[in-house]
Amino acid sequence: MNAPESSSPTVSTASAQPPAGNSKRKNALTLLAGVVVLAGLGWASYEYLVASHYESTDNAYVQGNVIQITPQIGGTVMAIMADDTDFVKAGQALVQLDPADAKVALEQAEAALAQAVRQVRTLYANNGSLSAQIALRDADVAKAQSEIARASDDLDRRQSLTGNGAVSKEELGHAQTQLANAKSALAAAQAGVVAAREQLSSNESLTDGTSVEQHPSVMMAAAKVREAFLATQRASLTAPVDGYVAKRTVQLGQRVAAGTPMMAIVPLKQVWVDANFKEVQLRNIRIGQPVALVADLYGKKVSYTGTVAGLGVGTGAAFSLLPAQNATGNWIKVVQRVPVRIVLDASQLEANPLRVGLSMDAEIDVSKKDGKALADAPRAAALMQAYGAAGDAAEQDVRRVIAANIGKPGKPGKTSKAHKAGHVEKTGVAATAS
Repeated sequence: MNAPESSSPTVSTASAQPPAGNSKRKNALTLLAGVVVLAGLGWASYEYLVASHYESTDNAYVQGNVIQITPQIGGTVMAIMADDTDFVKAGQALVQLDPADAKVALEQAEAALAQAVRQVRTLYANNGSLSAQIALRDADVAKAQSEIARASDDLDRRQSLTGNGAVSKEELGHAQTQLANAKSALAAAQAGVVAAREQLSSNESLTDGTSVEQHPSVMMAAAKVREAFLATQRASLTAPVDGYVAKRTVQLGQRVAAGTPMMAIVPLKQVWVDANFKEVQLRNIRIGQPVALVADLYGKKVSYTGTVAGLGVGTGAAFSLLPAQNATGNWIKVVQRVPVRIVLDASQLEANPLRVGLSMDAEIDVSKKDGKALADAPRAAALMQAYGAAGDAAEQDVRRVIAANIGKPGKPGKTSKAHKAGHVEKTGVAATAS
């Protein structure tokens, strides 16, 4: 009976002491809570001080100008001088079309221009000859008038002698006939003057106020020469810019029409990046902000620096081939993205070239927000330019043909003095012919 009494105090003493496992668990939970709090504070500090100053996306791709090479005239392909992956310089021949038809058309146009120049020179020469005819007709009129006066005096004298029998009726009839002939000659001379003046007026209406070079007939023929000359130049298709050949589809001997795609030229030194940011990321992006980029092609060992050049004026869905119809009732909200154009450093592109369509990671530093969200001024200069010299060569060919057919100084082809004077009165500028 004494044993149970001695064991009771031992049990009560053990139950009064806290277990060792609970203390360790409490310490561990406290430590974990502290770590979580510190991590939260660190994340909040990083988000406020660092991450909030950057916007990043991996939805970014290299873009570039894909310049289509298409003929401006139809023809048969005679030679192909470039293939896919080839590098070409601006002005280098790419495709040669058969120029035979264009050369024949040019020769015909040059002959038509030469004929037009000579015909116009004839018009100017006729002004002088018609003026001389008018002077001749005026002299005929004066002569006819003097003949009428002489025949009239002779008739009057014979009529006064008829009563005395000194003049026969036959002589009187001859005098009357001479007077009638003189009057007919005067009428004919006056009609000739009128006809010559009308012809001169008509001829001057074709030459008034212009020179041989500026005559409508010559200008029309010259336009045909320019058209034919340009056709001969366009038989050879050249590269408009430096770049690499892609998508060649033309084949030797192929009959192509104007506008048929033959190949494309991609200038890899002028590529840029289109980074598609979510709409919630756009509020702080401005033109001119710096961008750090990494290409999947080279990895993180190669980095690029760029600058925001502009923001798209619409989302990708708005300009897609089949835009979303959100008013149909079956609607699910999708976060939209807007393309942001980023220009790259030219020296970095030369050291590590990119290709169109490659993936990029872009991170924009948005700490400075003093830039503009949209451009507010037009571009100062042309973005790209080519094909500017053919028109000058065509003009030189026109001038060559005109100069060869316009005649020497002092020969017909110059405007007459009367025509020059009339043109000075009308325009204040003396009309000249080259």
